[in-house]
Formats: sequence, C-alpha cells, structure tokens
Amino acid sequence: MSRRSQDVALLTPEEQDFKDIEAGKSESDSQNQNLDHEYSIPSTVKFTWLGTYFFLSLVLTLYNKLVLGMFHFPWLLTFLHTSFASLGTYAMLQMGYFKLSRLGRRENLSLVAFSALFTANIAVSNLSLAMVSVPFYQTMRMLTPIFAIVIFRVWYGRTYSTMTYLSLVPLIIGATMTTAGEMSFSDAGFLLTILGVILAALKTVVTNRFMTGSLALPPVEFLMRMSPLAALQALACATASGEVAGFRALVRSGDIHLAPASASLAGNGFLALLLNISSFNTNKLAGALTMTVCGNLKQCLTVMLGIFLFNVSVDFLNGAGMAVTMMGAAIYSKAELDNKNKKKQQQQEASFKPTEQR
Repeated sequence: MSRRSQDVALLTPEEQDFKDIEAGKSESDSQNQNLDHEYSIPSTVKFTWLGTYFFLSLVLTLYNKLVLGMFHFPWLLTFLHTSFASLGTYAMLQMGYFKLSRLGRRENLSLVAFSALFTANIAVSNLSLAMVSVPFYQTMRMLTPIFAIVIFRVWYGRTYSTMTYLSLVPLIIGATMTTAGEMSFSDAGFLLTILGVILAALKTVVTNRFMTGSLALPPVEFLMRMSPLAALQALACATASGEVAGFRALVRSGDIHLAPASASLAGNGFLALLLNISSFNTNKLAGALTMTVCGNLKQCLTVMLGIFLFNVSVDFLNGAGMAVTMMGAAIYSKAELDNKNKKKQQQQEASFKPTEQR
C-alpha cells in the first residue's frame, strides 16, 4: 500500500468527510475562479484602471482623427501601434518589470490564433465601414455587450444578475440614440457589420480568458507575445491593400514633411502603447463585459468632447441618448457592485460550512 493510501486509511470518517468537502470546494473554486475574477478586485483598483483606460482611449481617438487627416493608411497605423507595443513591452521585459512564462506548443499556437482574430476583427470592421453608413455602423457596434454575454453563457456557462441584464437596455438604446443618423447599408455590409460585432466581442472575451484562465498570462506579457504577430499581419495587409506603395508615393511626392510627421506618428505610437497596457490590465481586472460596456459609454463621451472641441452639433435625440447612456452606466455599476458583494458573502458562507460540518 502506498504512503498516500495509508494516510487516507488512517483518517476518521469525520476527517474524511471534511477532506472531501475541501476537495469539492477547491474544485468548485477552480472552475469559478476565472469566470468571477473581476469580483475579487478592490473597487478602487478597478475604477482607477477604468478611468485611465477611458482617458487614454479618448485622447488616442482624437489623436487618430488628427493623424489620419494627413496619414490615410489605417493598416500602417495599426502596424505602427502594434510595433510600439512590441518594442515597449520588450523594453519593460529587459528592465525587469516582468518575467516570461514557460509556454508549450499549444499555448504558442493559441497566441498565433488570437493574433489572427485581432487582425480579422480590424479587417472586417474596415470592410464593413466602407459598405454601410457611419451611424449604422456605430449603432450595430452598440450590440457588442449582448454578444459578449452570449459567448460567456454558451461557452463558459456563466450567468449574470437580472439587474445586469436590464442595465444593458438603456446602455444600448442610449448609445444608439447618441449616434443616430442616416441608416444606409447593403446586404453584404449588414452581414459584415454583424460579423465584426461578433469578432469584437469574441476578441474581448478571449483576451480576458488568456489573462484569467488556466494560462493566466500577465497583461504586459500577453501584449508582448501577441503584438509582434499582429504587427506582421497588419504589415502584410498594408502591403496587399496597396498602403505601403501609397505611403512610398506620398514620401516621394514631397507633400509630407518627414520630421514633424515622424514626431507626430511617434507620439501616436507611444500613446497607443500606453493605451494597450491600460486596456489589457483593465480587461483582466474589470472583466470582458465591462470592457464592452465601456465601448458604448466611450462613444457618448467622444460625441460630448466633439461638441466642445470640434463644435459638433447634436439634436434633442442625441442629447437624450447621452443622458440615457449615463443612466444605464450608473445602473450597470450598481449591479456589478451588488454582484461583487453577493459573491463575497457567498464565499464567506462557504468558508464556514466545512468548519460547521467538522
């Protein structure tokens, strides 16, 4: 008889029951740990990262608007962003901010597949945007939280509170009202836009799972491993779409001043690096669904900034949409806070049960 078998045999029935309870509890915790990771994060930490993500996201959105005014190469801009992410995170690795995890062949193939998902999401979004009106595109993107919930329920069996589900109604309706405008689309454009929404939700969920699932990669390491692959794919897409040839022609024409343009692009790339680090950390700490909700809220905040910075005019419907979105965000925040408190209470009750039975 092995030593392990002898130890088990020496346990009293009460001790064996307690051990079985602990084993079941450990297995249950292992299954639920990844799904409810965001509920274990202190609210101050979560809101700090959310605020940082919001600020950097809004600034980069405005920065991209200015850069694309002179640099009409979206794939090359994606290549710039992912290249800065690669170089910046590699520099952080060399400075000792994090250490590389040991990954096997399966994990590395998963990272390659994720980088392809990242590139496909951008490609489908660009294609669909060229086939539908901007208001229709923005309206459809507001459905991303719904698809994120569907993915969580179907693949991971996760459920949310009734209040969380209800809070999405004003969030989606309000954001749709904010971006309301001329709705025009083709059949192919409609299908591509829906596919883009699904890919966006899938990308957000998979990103979260890489950092909170069994692999549990640190956000900066995950970014460092993924970004070189995405950069190469973006460069390939830029070459295939003619952007590389177009950029060379622009440089040869002399219509662009290289020194200020290079400085502007470098600043844009560095800001994208900060946003990517913030985005990955926020996704891990706040959760994938919260990230999709933030996307809806960001649309409204972008319109609000546009009113002050670019004199964008909005009608009553758009203004009412902003108010409804803010209300939905408040309800969602309250619902998630209640979920966190309920989760903590359940954990406390579960921790007392083995003691009582013992």
